[in-house]
Amino acid sequence: MTLLRIIAACAIVLLTVTSPARALTLLRDPDIEYALKRLSEPILKAAGLSPTRVDILLIDDRSLNAFVVDSSNIFIHSGLILKMKTPEMLQSVIAHEAAHIANGHLMRRPVALRNARTAAGLGVALAAVAGAVSGNAQAAAGAAVGASSTAMRMFMSHTRAEESSADHAGVRYMARAGIDPQGAVEVMDIFRGQEALSAARQDPYARTHPLSSDRYRVLKRLAAAHSDKGQPDEKARYWFARAKGKLSAFTRSPKWTLTRAGESGFEDVRLMREAIAYHRQSDLQAALSRIDKAIAMRGDDPYLHELRGQILMENRRFADATAAYGRAVEQAPRNALILGAYGRALLSRGQTRQALDILERARAIDGRDPRVMRDLGVAHSKLGDNGMASLVTAERYAIAGRLEDAEIHATRASDLLPRGSAAWQRAQDVLSAAKAAKQRR
Repeated sequence: MTLLRIIAACAIVLLTVTSPARALTLLRDPDIEYALKRLSEPILKAAGLSPTRVDILLIDDRSLNAFVVDSSNIFIHSGLILKMKTPEMLQSVIAHEAAHIANGHLMRRPVALRNARTAAGLGVALAAVAGAVSGNAQAAAGAAVGASSTAMRMFMSHTRAEESSADHAGVRYMARAGIDPQGAVEVMDIFRGQEALSAARQDPYARTHPLSSDRYRVLKRLAAAHSDKGQPDEKARYWFARAKGKLSAFTRSPKWTLTRAGESGFEDVRLMREAIAYHRQSDLQAALSRIDKAIAMRGDDPYLHELRGQILMENRRFADATAAYGRAVEQAPRNALILGAYGRALLSRGQTRQALDILERARAIDGRDPRVMRDLGVAHSKLGDNGMASLVTAERYAIAGRLEDAEIHATRASDLLPRGSAAWQRAQDVLSAAKAAKQRR
């Protein structure tokens, strides 16, 4: 099944930042993000970081990489998650990236970025990463980050001193959180030998995180010194199986998933994976049978209700989908992705005013979801509010790194909205990002 077919068939929300070199696609799924949040929480606390202020976000890329662009976001490639065999391995990656934040390594980056929590900021940040990882300075120039090719190559790279510091700190965080740091050694072992490959064949992690035999040996000693601090955690094992299981069910073939659905050892995860596989095979009854059995086991799980809503929505069962999303919202009233899906379902049923209220709640919690921005634009347009429709369209383009298009719509919004209002100021933020992009070209 092609990527386009997968995008059309599944509800993992896709945010694409395009560039002349490549595209970075952000996968937004409430279940996976919650699972990553659960896995990262003890690590972030051990690092002195607030779990509510640092998000773990997923990049749709089969290569192995993880990176940070500011103090609020850790990005992990989907390929790396699928490669991990244990929760401790994935937690060691999070611990290492958390160390780069906690140790202030970002402050020494040669390029300053706006906070990626803003609408324009995320597009700017990911476009910068696209250029930096590819080594193409022009890829980032259009996103307000362009400088020299040397600066772009430096943007995502860490010095060996920083890597050593992050290794030591990451192991300490894991030990402090009661997690076996041997997972860090197992991850490093995957990348051994990467430096002997040509740059074109290396995983991005090897290019942005300098490796060495010395680092591997030191990390092995550090993990051995703290190995008595880590204990197996059944909850971590569950959420790791949940995140990896759902991700693989949406990205691997349905046949592959159905063959391996029960490998995690958790019955509800097996049922969830089978529901996704049957849904992708257009077998609605089998998909609903599996997801309903999973819900019977975990009736208070909003993410299973959200998945049920997705299956129904994509089969044009709009009334049933709205009901399923409504139950999910009752159990997770502040989850922006679930709220966005609920608003989309309401919009599909013609309940525009109610949809607008729900979508605005979603945007206020997390303003980085392009699908929410698109749906808000539709809702405002249907209600005759062209100024707000132009504003959210501008923000949607800004999130995608298309700042020239964003500028056009932000200019239109500025002309239509009351000068000095909060909405007018949001339009000015987009205009400022677009103008800064032009100045740095």
